[in-house]
Amino acid sequence: MKTLLRLLKDQVRLDWRLILASFLGCATVASNLVLLAMAAYLVIASSVARLLILLAVPMYFVQLMGIARPLARYAERYLSHDLTLRLLTKLRVRVYACLEPLAPSLLLNYRSGDLLSRLLADIDELQNVYLRTLAPLVVAASIILLTYAALAFFSPLLAWIALAFLACASIGVPLLSWRLALGVGRQQLATRAEEKALLVDSIQGMQELLAYGRAEAFLQKVGVYDQCLGRLQRRMASVIALQEALIDLCRNAAMWCVLLLAIPLITSRQVGGIYLGSLALLTLASFEVIQPLGQAAQFLGHSLAAGRRLFALADAQPPVVDPVEPAALPSISSRTAYELVFEQVSFAYNREEPLVLNKIKLHLRPGRRVALVGSSGSGKSTLLRLALRCWDPTEGRISLNGRDIREYALEDLRALMGVVTQDTYLFNATLRDNLLLACPEASDDELMNALELAQLGEFVRQLPQGLDTQIGEQGLRLSGGERQRLAIARALLKDAPILLLDEVTANLDPRTEQAVLTTLQTLMAGRTTLLITHRLIGLERMDEIIVLEEGVIKERGTAKQLLARCGRYAELLAMQESIITLCHEETRGQQQERPPQRPLF
Repeated sequence: MKTLLRLLKDQVRLDWRLILASFLGCATVASNLVLLAMAAYLVIASSVARLLILLAVPMYFVQLMGIARPLARYAERYLSHDLTLRLLTKLRVRVYACLEPLAPSLLLNYRSGDLLSRLLADIDELQNVYLRTLAPLVVAASIILLTYAALAFFSPLLAWIALAFLACASIGVPLLSWRLALGVGRQQLATRAEEKALLVDSIQGMQELLAYGRAEAFLQKVGVYDQCLGRLQRRMASVIALQEALIDLCRNAAMWCVLLLAIPLITSRQVGGIYLGSLALLTLASFEVIQPLGQAAQFLGHSLAAGRRLFALADAQPPVVDPVEPAALPSISSRTAYELVFEQVSFAYNREEPLVLNKIKLHLRPGRRVALVGSSGSGKSTLLRLALRCWDPTEGRISLNGRDIREYALEDLRALMGVVTQDTYLFNATLRDNLLLACPEASDDELMNALELAQLGEFVRQLPQGLDTQIGEQGLRLSGGERQRLAIARALLKDAPILLLDEVTANLDPRTEQAVLTTLQTLMAGRTTLLITHRLIGLERMDEIIVLEEGVIKERGTAKQLLARCGRYAELLAMQESIITLCHEETRGQQQERPPQRPLF
């Protein structure tokens, strides 16, 4: 009930639209009632009337109702659908806005297909609440009262009999349908969401499925969900059939009861015989408002389940929030004057879990370049996300130019930071669109200048469509090195004073890695930089290197200082050099073992 009331709150705010749509719905059904009742009256009256001129007013009234009914129906449908689509649009934007503060931490608990299902299918499902619940209830209540009043004018007994059958059809049958469809609707919605999530996963991982020969297995899983949906839809169809049969039974029973009870009233001259057909057809036509109620009850389980899934997202508490009164960013003329300080920072993802970072003390001085190295799982990427305020520290604080970053608005803080990661997301759009993400007002000359600095200028000029080239889903039409350099070009275009780099050369071949490292030197020039990397190549140029192990800083200093200590950094460097030497020797041995190729001629 709470979910339903919450869903209806938005509709109450647009009261004038709702009132007008309800009035038009009442006018549509009322015109049909008057049309049928008056037509029956004319048929009987014309057989006994001496002068047809006396029937002119009823005839004109029938014509008027015949014109008014389609006009009112069109206006009601137009207004109610416009109202519903406005509400769904507003709700979809609101739910999407609720997703942004949850990224990336809480969204890791959801599958992308499930989120897509909530934003599209679940919100579309709510049209049953807005379009088929509230307005039909208002129309049904109004028409039932109107029917009761019209029959009571002739006989209170007829009015009460009709009201009893209308109440049974409008309350009893929908409640039965709702009870039978409630569990089915919830299962159907959950099954459809799971199937959609499975389809999204299979499409995104199609290459792996084909490579490992698992496409047929995934197809069988989809078939299982389809069979389950088919069973649920058949159960829902049986509920619909039962509902329609019961409503038809109530409709015909009400008409016959009114007809049979009206005959003694006519023979005793309490009611004129000329009105017998009108009473029967008026009762029969009043059940027009009952059918939407049955449909509303049938889909109410779907709608409430969809509402609960959406509100679960909307009510989720974001890990970080903007301050009530955000502080203004420091007004500094030079972009190299920003510094970031980690003061005894500790962090754990959950209170029950061990600390990922423990008493981290790090000072990113203005314009300096600091490298953070260590084994996988040591907390390097977590440190970067804390700087972006994806989470807040469990203990300690992070300050920007002496002020806690929690005092700044998230948008202002992140505007100062350029981020390049190994898995930077590229949208399925053009090169220009992906670059304009960093600076929407940039001209083509500025875009090409950024690409030149990122060593992609020549590559883009050779493309037939240039900046308008589509790069495909996640930029897969580009090579790994081209994607990384495009991400660097985007960071150059943003021109942020603080630069955060996370494994930007991972999974690249040595030649591409050297090209990307050269590009990074251009990007880091004049910026406060934090570089996270496994690879220790080129770190001699960094102002400071910090070795992080199991969330604790083990060593810090320049490359020469760390090598002289013969500690963890020297051990990691020696390990990487031995691996590289071994790979070179294996490659040289394979080349020597190849037999000389005979000439073709």
